[in-house]
Amino acid sequence: MSFKLVVLLVIVLGTLAIAQLIRLYEHSYKLRGRREEDIPNRDNKLNANALLVFGIALFAFFIWLMAKYGYTSRGEAASLHGENVDWLFDINFIIIFAVFFLTNGVLFWFSFKYVRKPGVKAFFFTHSNKLELIWTVIPAIVLAFIIIMGLKSWNDIMAPSENQAINVEIFSEQYKWTARYPGSDNKLGGFDYKATTGNNPLAIITTATLDTAIKYMEFGTDDGSVLGMSLLEEKLNNPKNMFIPKDRLKMEKELDSKSRLVRLLHQMRARHDSNKDVNAYDDVLETDTLHLIVDRDYEFTFRAKDVIHSAYMPHFRLQMNTVPGMVTRFKMRPTITTEEIRKRRNNPTFNYIILCNKVCGSAHYKMKMIVVVETQAQFDKWMSTKKNFGTTFLTKAEAAAPAEGVVSDLQVAVN
Repeated sequence: MSFKLVVLLVIVLGTLAIAQLIRLYEHSYKLRGRREEDIPNRDNKLNANALLVFGIALFAFFIWLMAKYGYTSRGEAASLHGENVDWLFDINFIIIFAVFFLTNGVLFWFSFKYVRKPGVKAFFFTHSNKLELIWTVIPAIVLAFIIIMGLKSWNDIMAPSENQAINVEIFSEQYKWTARYPGSDNKLGGFDYKATTGNNPLAIITTATLDTAIKYMEFGTDDGSVLGMSLLEEKLNNPKNMFIPKDRLKMEKELDSKSRLVRLLHQMRARHDSNKDVNAYDDVLETDTLHLIVDRDYEFTFRAKDVIHSAYMPHFRLQMNTVPGMVTRFKMRPTITTEEIRKRRNNPTFNYIILCNKVCGSAHYKMKMIVVVETQAQFDKWMSTKKNFGTTFLTKAEAAAPAEGVVSDLQVAVN
């Protein structure tokens, strides 16, 4: 007989035994001529004492848990606004703990002190305007304080960043993060989803990326993985090709969609100011690690490519949804470097992280990125090893053999 079966039998038999004992207890009441509502003083005292002992044990165990493990596992806040968030969090818990000890303490003490006594009639208390006023006004004042302080903290956090704040874009897609840093001008290049290509997944807008997007829409990719308008039209108009109605309708819809996109891309290309290309070409894209400078203000903007994600940096008390089709923002100033937090935690392998806090798909659990907070000198050294968007896009564009004029325009802008 397996161990699990034995445990199950013990539980079932124990439940049956308890049920039988309860029935025997009920029969004993009947044999003694006592009604169920007739509770002896001995039972009342037993319950009163048991409640008092239980209340003391509950408070003692609660205090021990708080002393040993703390009331949260957040750790020290590593951002300026995080310190204010933690302060507000602590105030809320102080109020909650005070109410918890007060209400439960009164409950257990009253159950012990005012246990039923023979010959003592219970005091019938109907109503008191004073008590009603007290337990209405005091909670209202406390809640108003919490709400006002919460709104103040929220307004401070979401207020516009200072002019010297560094602009960084966090781009989310299943299942990875991409950080985009500005160049020396602290200006990120523009973007539009219509400019998305295999060489430009963040849809950054420049003269060259628009030309490439038009080329892909009109002629497709060189490896044939994406069909362009010309090939789709050729296939649909070729009398030798026979399609079932479902497939033909699908191809016609794809052709119509690409035709509209091409028209929009040509309009964007005609209106595009090539002088702004430099804002995009000096951007740096990083998919491995988010590097931040300690004690510097950051203005984060968030975008999503596919579904709703949520940028969650627990150590910095930062969380912001990233939504397809719109831009969200959050400002932050990191205050503790990675090296320093490792020493404080006595953990040489500790790393800050950015996680996705939305269930965005089957591999959601893998969507994370290491965050490194370092000094200005360390950041400059790391940044000096990175290639900008202009250089990386040029390399990929040359490999993909884009349409005439794309590489030459990009070379001029990069040089």
